[in-house]
Amino acid sequence: MEIRNKVAIVTGGASGIGRGVCEAFVQRGGRVAIFDRDAERAEQTEAALGKENALAATVNVADEASVAAGIVKTMSRFGAIHVAVNCAGVPFSAKTVDREGKPFPLDVWNKVIGVNLTGTFNVLRLCAVEMAKNAPEGEAGERGVVVNIASGAAFDGQVGQAAYAASKAGVVGMALPIARDLADLGIRVMTVAPGLFETPMVAGAPEKVRESLLRMLLYPRRMGAPWEAAALICTIVEVPYLNAECIRLDGGARMAAK
Repeated sequence: MEIRNKVAIVTGGASGIGRGVCEAFVQRGGRVAIFDRDAERAEQTEAALGKENALAATVNVADEASVAAGIVKTMSRFGAIHVAVNCAGVPFSAKTVDREGKPFPLDVWNKVIGVNLTGTFNVLRLCAVEMAKNAPEGEAGERGVVVNIASGAAFDGQVGQAAYAASKAGVVGMALPIARDLADLGIRVMTVAPGLFETPMVAGAPEKVRESLLRMLLYPRRMGAPWEAAALICTIVEVPYLNAECIRLDGGARMAAK
């Protein structure tokens, strides 16, 4: 699918990988709806990209009414939705049983699953309804593309990441059945599993922690940059034969337990 003149909804689009995707999409002639809970940052991103190219929408991905309102706003401004990129997520962690003998707080578990997994599905299912209305494009007859952001934690979850790893493994696992569901509509579904990236989620990590993590990388031995994820996602949109797959974007990292 050619990006020029296409419309993408990007959740978590005001920072990190999400913002990188918005910037790359606009650079390629597309338009973006920035779905983010941080209204101020979303509006700043809209201003930076230009109001003719971008739309800020305050959206809670885990809330059906909130997402539906964001989609209505997007359709009113741009008239169509061709791409959905689900970057929104929360990293909350806790040990299954902590040092004081207390169990993993169930409210934290529900929050992580609600945003990372249910929120991703909530957005893509509602976007797919609008994508199905698009005229088929090209030899493949494409109508839409969904790209969900998982994490290396889906495969190599660390201490305290039971909820986070489960949520991201769910994102990986649901891609194939959803791709099968949407195939007759001409909608593809892909997953990207980033490793260590320079995003707000890892910005506060102590330097010693960062150094130990970087030692697990093969090459290049550095944090990934949002533009690299954005470039991959744009390529996924542009290559019709990519479907129902998860691509690890992690510099060859395979995380050890400690």
